[in-house]
Amino acid sequence: MTGPITIMPDSYYTADFEKLTRLVANMFARVVAHNDRLPLNTQKPTRFHSRAPPNISVDEYMQRVAKYASLEPACLLIMLIYVDRICERNPTFTISSLTVHRFIITAAVIACKTLCDAYCTNAHYAKVGGVSMHELNSLEVEILRMMGWHLVATQEQLEQYYFTLVRQDSRMVLHSDKTSAERSHDAVACSQESLASR
Repeated sequence: MTGPITIMPDSYYTADFEKLTRLVANMFARVVAHNDRLPLNTQKPTRFHSRAPPNISVDEYMQRVAKYASLEPACLLIMLIYVDRICERNPTFTISSLTVHRFIITAAVIACKTLCDAYCTNAHYAKVGGVSMHELNSLEVEILRMMGWHLVATQEQLEQYYFTLVRQDSRMVLHSDKTSAERSHDAVACSQESLASR
C-alpha cells in the first residue's frame, strides 16, 4: 500500500532539507545497487576503494555528513553532478559499496569549498567522514584530478538535477507538476461536462 504523496517546492533551496538529503542518498544507493552487480574485474581499484563495505548505510552516512558538515542544498545536488563528470572522464570508475562512502565525504568537502562562503577545516570533515585527515587530503586531490578541476555548476543544472530526483521518486511530486496535472484534470472534466450537456 502506497503512502501519501509529498508535494515538493519547485525550488530546491526551499525544499525540506532532510527530504532533499534522502533524495540524494537514495540516488547514490540506487547507483551502488546497480554497480555492485557488475563483475569485479570491470572495476579498477582507486583511492576510494575500501577493503569491505562500511557498516553504515548510504542513507545514514549521507544524513551524518549533511548534518555535521553543514551542507547547503546546492552542495547535495552538485555531488551528483560530480559523479557524472567523473564517470564521463574516467569510464572505469564506479560508485559501489566499496567507494561510495569515501566519495560522498570527499565530494561534500569540495562542494562546500566551491559553493559556500564559509566552510570547516579538513580535520573536521575527516572526523565527520570517519577517515584520517591525510587520507581525506589525498582523496580531495584525486577527485579534483578526476574532474579536471571542473567544480562549478549553473543554477539551471542544479535545478534540473533536483527536478529529476523528485520526478524519479514515486512518493513525491513537484508543486508545478501537481498544478499542471490538476489543470489538465479540470480541463478534461469541464470538456466531459460540456459534451454531456449537449
